[in-house]
Amino acid sequence: MRLLPACALCLVLATPALAEQPVPADQAGPDSPVAWPSSTSPVPVPLSEQALPTMLATPWYQVSSEGHTLEGAIADDKGNLYFCDVSKREVLRLDAHRQVHVLTRFDTVAPGGLALHRDGRLFIAYINLDNNRGTIHALSPDGSLETIVGADKGYLPNDLVLDSHGGLYFTDFRGSATDPSGGVYYVSPDRKTITPVLKGLAQANGIGLSQDGRTLWITEFARGQLYRVELATPTRPTPIGTSITHRFAGPAPDSLRVDLKGNVYVAVYGQGRVLVFSPLGTPIGQILLPGRDKGTNLLCTSLALVPGSDDLYIVSGNLPIGAGGAHVFQARAMGRGLPATR
Repeated sequence: MRLLPACALCLVLATPALAEQPVPADQAGPDSPVAWPSSTSPVPVPLSEQALPTMLATPWYQVSSEGHTLEGAIADDKGNLYFCDVSKREVLRLDAHRQVHVLTRFDTVAPGGLALHRDGRLFIAYINLDNNRGTIHALSPDGSLETIVGADKGYLPNDLVLDSHGGLYFTDFRGSATDPSGGVYYVSPDRKTITPVLKGLAQANGIGLSQDGRTLWITEFARGQLYRVELATPTRPTPIGTSITHRFAGPAPDSLRVDLKGNVYVAVYGQGRVLVFSPLGTPIGQILLPGRDKGTNLLCTSLALVPGSDDLYIVSGNLPIGAGGAHVFQARAMGRGLPATR
């Protein structure tokens, strides 16, 4: 029999006893989870937003059986819903009887943003990403088009909002996350000047104005941010009035709307939901589109608040083309919609 040296034998005998000693509490690591939380949804709601009050929207109208991209939803006080079929380059009006009317159609550019003027004209922003140019036109009730911002100006107008003076704010969708060359601009009521309000944004997208015209809201698509801007004049923010109130997890804040209470509703493109914020920019609720957890209706781009009502309509498409169709969904807002015109 081979004998172990005394020191080795002591180590062998002591090893089990040492292994059984408990680890002091102040040296213990974090508890190991039994299993990681799992989700079958391709777009799970971020943990920080899962406890928000949540509403499920309901299907209201199918625009197409194909996966068209819809944009620019607004509503008037006569029961009409206006929006753009970007894929077909059309501006549409869906009346109270759910009949669709084509207001205008373009050959080479895609409409995306709409705003109603108190004189009855419909302002339309459209872009052509292939040549990096965009234009804003005003469509009169007689069908004639007036150029408000020409393609020669070099902007990529995305969304629009008019103020009580008749001036027009628009977002410039230029730039990227690493090249923030877009911004927000104001077209004077006489259409003679275009003044920058906020520059250095990465694909400025949604825009909205509070009822009193003193607070401007903007979404930054490429950097996933929501801006709140207190205005001293239509073109000048107050000295400390510009802030980023929210940073979105995942893709990507698109169009937004403001209700009479000052709440802000942001369509979240790629997630099939709408986030709702307080007048100071704190998340206070969300609206989920049906099918989002199965990967459909994720291309939620825009929404409309019905003037004087809590009815809310959301437009969304699908990718790939032909999967799921393009729809209008209905939900309830937390406040009544602003007047259709100012």
